[in-house]
Amino acid sequence: MTYRLDMSMMFAMHDALRRELERLAVVAAKTGDDPRRILKTAVGWELFKTFLRVHHTAEDVALWPAMRAAVSPDGLALLDAMEDEHAAIDPLLDAVDAALADRDHGAERLGGLVDALAAGLGGHLRHEESEGLALIDATLGEEQWRRFGQTHREGIGGDPRYLPWLLDAQDPRRVAAVLDVMPAGIKEAYRDEWRPAYDRLTLY
Repeated sequence: MTYRLDMSMMFAMHDALRRELERLAVVAAKTGDDPRRILKTAVGWELFKTFLRVHHTAEDVALWPAMRAAVSPDGLALLDAMEDEHAAIDPLLDAVDAALADRDHGAERLGGLVDALAAGLGGHLRHEESEGLALIDATLGEEQWRRFGQTHREGIGGDPRYLPWLLDAQDPRRVAAVLDVMPAGIKEAYRDEWRPAYDRLTLY
């Protein structure tokens, strides 16, 4: 589908979240080591939670409210569904953290919780891409869309790990689409500082 608004960052974020869900599933399935020990201190798990919450908060604050006055009853039902799906994700993140801290029974719960997180978040991403993005594109103006991007950036707070995390293992065309709209200084920092520092991290 062709969109009027530039959805490059939205699709990059969705793909990054799917990538991390796949990595989490691999860790949770490990049998040679306690996956709780790995995830409890994993930089990858912390980055995933942080950037997911920033993304959903930005949508809750700067997308859905701006759209409510302009959409049809069907559109309102879709926005309600988007918000309900968001509300179901945080408890799953908290449940995974609780399992990581549970020395007695956490290991036996972890795999099922990671599966539930993958199903819930994966279903939401598919729903947003199949219906939500079209409604955003048909409803928001360029200035409102830029405001969402600004809200998202403010949530990131200048964390230099965000852009390399976002673009990690992405298709080169997706990487190019994201970097092409960045200011020259951001592209240079990404190339010379942020990406090399990120590559030195042990994520899981």
